Amino acid sequence: MKLAIVCYPTYGGSGVVATEVAIHLAERGHDVHVVSYELPFRMDRPLPNLRFHAVDVGEYPLFRHPPYTLNLTNKLIEVVEEHGVEIIHSHYAIPHAAAAWQAQQVLRECGRPNGKGRCDVKLACTLHGTDITLVGRERGFYEITRFAIAKQDLITTPSEWLARETEQWFHVPKGRIQAIPNFVDLDRFKPDPAQPWRANLAPEGYKVITHVSNFRPVKRVEEVVRAFSVLRQRMKAVLVLVGDGPELPKAEHLARELGIRDDLRLLGQQKPEPILQASDLFLLPSRAESFGLSALEAMACGVPVLGYHAGGLPEVVEDGVTGLLCPEGTDHCLGSTAADLLMDEPRYQAMRRAARTRAELFAPKPIIDVYERALLGLLATH
Repeated sequence: MKLAIVCYPTYGGSGVVATEVAIHLAERGHDVHVVSYELPFRMDRPLPNLRFHAVDVGEYPLFRHPPYTLNLTNKLIEVVEEHGVEIIHSHYAIPHAAAAWQAQQVLRECGRPNGKGRCDVKLACTLHGTDITLVGRERGFYEITRFAIAKQDLITTPSEWLARETEQWFHVPKGRIQAIPNFVDLDRFKPDPAQPWRANLAPEGYKVITHVSNFRPVKRVEEVVRAFSVLRQRMKAVLVLVGDGPELPKAEHLARELGIRDDLRLLGQQKPEPILQASDLFLLPSRAESFGLSALEAMACGVPVLGYHAGGLPEVVEDGVTGLLCPEGTDHCLGSTAADLLMDEPRYQAMRRAARTRAELFAPKPIIDVYERALLGLLATH
């Protein structure tokens, strides 16, 4: 199978999943081409049949903003023509699925033959969350998002919840979307009793509460800070924030207002594995989390997750078993529930063990098997 994977290169979940899918499929012998404007940060080991193609974003005085979708379309046409790509797999609908459809139309009209007549490339799209729950619903993007999704030969989502949201908001016929969960590298994300990072994060006797994200509004990082403030009134603890994004300054400002700035650790972009291994709890208060990849990574490290009973998170976190889920919008509940759990040592230790056991159900191999079968199935319809 010759496959082009289109994704964002950043620390968000869609870029991580896309890159890991690319790596695993390349390891299985498929010819995989990753297309983005920068090298994805998870593409950190060379494979002979895994290649990266950078999108050239031109700067012209005529354009107020660079026309990235057109640049991406052109790059996809080049990659398909030069390498005989059979499937374009877009991760995140905007603008990737739209650009893939445009490339398909150009190739059908005037593409060079690739051994099967005209370059009639198949289209697959994995929707990841905010492309459906936020960006795609914006008036300026809705119709093109709906159209691009409808034109895909294969549509997948990481959760049943997101599949239902897509069906409802974008009028996708029931049964057209295949839910394929995200997965976690259980060798990279695993408990480490030595916790070498812990001394760097907190004094002895302090609890370590962690949040990892791209700090977009949907992540509701201010609720993380408020919940931590409630917990901090009952025990010694630090709040570790990993990642970067537009909401991070607001979190720091709120921490100052609440008098807990000295308990805040801002680590920026870091590999999360050693930090999660040194953590006691993971907070994820997003109310529209499509899956919660960062929650799964925390669970794989044996860290219980606290969040809201909303979105796709309940498909990952078993309430009362591998973490605790509060009613939506109750940051005080998050903080008090977290403190209660940490003060109940037998229950907490049982939850740590259960978190790792649950994460083992999301091992890469069986999930990549599903992706591989679904994608190969498209070629059987040529």
